Amino acid sequence: MEYIGATGQPVTFNPVPVEDNIDFHFILSFAIDADPSAKPQNGKFSPYWVDTLTPQSVAAIKERHPNVKALASLSGWSLGDEVLRWYNPENPQLWINNAFTSLTSLAKEYHLDGIDIDYENFPRNNASFAYCIGELITLLKNQSVISVATIAPFHTTVLPYIELFNKYGDVIDYVNHQFYTDKVTSPKGYLAAFRLRATQFDKDKLLPSYEVNGRGIQGDAFFDALNLLEANGFDVNGVMIFSADASSSNNYYYERKSQAFLTNSTSV
Repeated sequence: MEYIGATGQPVTFNPVPVEDNIDFHFILSFAIDADPSAKPQNGKFSPYWVDTLTPQSVAAIKERHPNVKALASLSGWSLGDEVLRWYNPENPQLWINNAFTSLTSLAKEYHLDGIDIDYENFPRNNASFAYCIGELITLLKNQSVISVATIAPFHTTVLPYIELFNKYGDVIDYVNHQFYTDKVTSPKGYLAAFRLRATQFDKDKLLPSYEVNGRGIQGDAFFDALNLLEANGFDVNGVMIFSADASSSNNYYYERKSQAFLTNSTSV
């Protein structure tokens, strides 16, 4: 799982190393239910990832690597300086219908295979997130618009995502938990955090994650943590990296080493 396009840097897919014998998901960041001034649009999503990630480039990377899938991540933290929030739609069914229509159009235009859910701020009275998002994913899958759906909780947003997963876990394929927000910097701490999240979500759908040049565990200690997970009975079924934008500075070291780990792992 590779987030790409969120920083405004003119990134492209081509330099990112892709092993052909592994599932590789590019997560375009972000599709947002808002106009350019961050005003909510009642479920009408627009692409705000960097414009170097064109529909033609998505088609090209998928043609070159048939194991590549492309997902649109929904929301993210902010649009420019405006913090984005989940809001309770006045008419949840209308929001779902609008989201289905706009994401179907986006999927066709950008050759998308799925969506990632990355809402990161919630109102105190969050009455609708699980229903709206769960029904949206279900509809998109039932109508064969998408084949994969992922969610991206972090330490302060885990409760709305637990509710979503408990009610709609059958249509959610992977949990891209942002472990770098759990404030663990050692392999032992990472194991403890993974154990906790494995009780909240399906341990086989839960993916370890790494933020390049960012928070949480850093450097090769991350791979020590992956080995420790396996030594303690967890299957490492994938890795989420945020993000390709940052990895261009180190020749995609973590993408290369993560894929090598996964292809050599006894659990894959």
